[in-house]
Amino acid sequence: MQLSATPYEERLTAPRSWWLISFLVGVSFALILLPFGTVPLLGGLVGGTAVAAVMASAYGSPRIRVVGDSLIAGEARVPVSALGDSEVLDREEARAWRTYKADTRAFLLLRAYIPTALRVEVTDPQDPTPYLYLSTREPERLAAAIEAARGATA
Repeated sequence: MQLSATPYEERLTAPRSWWLISFLVGVSFALILLPFGTVPLLGGLVGGTAVAAVMASAYGSPRIRVVGDSLIAGEARVPVSALGDSEVLDREEARAWRTYKADTRAFLLLRAYIPTALRVEVTDPQDPTPYLYLSTREPERLAAAIEAARGATA
């Protein structure tokens, strides 16, 4: 497998505020267990924080990569030869494509805490998916990496 000319990799990590919320969930569990003593209180603090942090980490773990001749977005792996034009979506346009412009057949790697996105058409006639909607912090760079990978395979 040949590496793309412009390698791209991004992890859609959860925002920092979610880690504070994870700690506050732990505090909530500690307060619930307060009547049972100090050891259950500490167990609730540690256990609640750990469970909430694992959930935040799991939700914030998808990656978008352009590797060789493929675009890998979360669990989807699409050859760049099956992709068409890319459209960089600013905050307002991304919101529109998440709501009233959305197609139910589209593949969405959507993270609401990331305001920008890239919409990439799928040109494969065998694939019923009309486009990929990818939340990304760097849509221009992702579009350039897809174009570079398409040029390297052509």
